[in-house]
Amino acid sequence: MASNIPADLKYTRTDEWIKLDGDEALIGVTDYAQNALSDVVYVELPEVGASFKAGESFGTVESVKAASDMHMPIGGIVTAVNKDLESAPEKVNQQPYEAWFIRIKPSNTAELDSLLDAAAYGKYCDERG
Repeated sequence: MASNIPADLKYTRTDEWIKLDGDEALIGVTDYAQNALSDVVYVELPEVGASFKAGESFGTVESVKAASDMHMPIGGIVTAVNKDLESAPEKVNQQPYEAWFIRIKPSNTAELDSLLDAAAYGKYCDERG
């Protein structure tokens, strides 16, 4: 079974996690994703105030192996970006669940119901090997 999948988060099939924090939410990439990417060398984040729908690309994470788009788990407006990742992208590898990418004001928290819980995401990761 895939390890390091916190139970208090929701997950996407594109390997993002989301955590509600009051009336906002934090979004990042999972341990599975950072492991598959290998050494993260660059993170491109959106501007504060940008609005995205669920599934839309909001930024890019680049590693020595590949570049991958990051997708919104749910729709919302960006209220903050993690500027620390611009100067220290390796934090994504070191602490994938602390190294959030963006904070959003969700447009509809009911969209969370369509995401995977930890058990379902773990099973999904295992199926991919």
